[in-house]
Amino acid sequence: MKVITLANLKGGSAKTTSTAHLAHAYAAQGKSVLVIDADPQGSSLRWSEQGEWDIPTIALPVKNLHTRLAGIVSPTTDVVLIDTPPLDEHAGIVYSALRAADTIIITMAPTMLEFERLPDVWAAIDEVESLRDDLPNVAVLLNRTITNANSTPMFRDLITDSGHIVLATTIPRRESIAQAFAAPVTDLGKYADAAREIDMLEKIK
Repeated sequence: MKVITLANLKGGSAKTTSTAHLAHAYAAQGKSVLVIDADPQGSSLRWSEQGEWDIPTIALPVKNLHTRLAGIVSPTTDVVLIDTPPLDEHAGIVYSALRAADTIIITMAPTMLEFERLPDVWAAIDEVESLRDDLPNVAVLLNRTITNANSTPMFRDLITDSGHIVLATTIPRRESIAQAFAAPVTDLGKYADAAREIDMLEKIK
């Protein structure tokens, strides 16, 4: 079983959108998927209900998720995706979700505002790593990118130069993705490629 936590410091970084699309990308591969909505706002759960997902989704915005996960997830589940609240608002919940994960995906747009939030995210991950027996895979997923814009390669280089991994796959800014909330997820776009790349992160660990 693979546990993927999506996180960032603040809201509006496409954590829920990425959770929804990655979940459907893995389901399209024939995998058994569970989505855990750890955000008290419950956006993933509402989306799953309104969009009539076939993927089971449960709300669990708790600070001991990492200890409860084994008793919640079916042994036949292949992939668990955890959608988290903003780190600066619900640190306890996010820290527990980070401890539960074997893969952590940081969702961000290639902007200076979001780049400047990263040090606090790295610090939280470093703190959680001291409480674990093994180290998680950690990578940044750039989303809301603009084709041929200089910002995407610039921020990719800034992040990789600091010693962190950025997925080669980027998620372009598209109206169908931006307006997807509450609708069935039918257009995976580049998220299908991102799901396969996340799998490769674990293979090269």
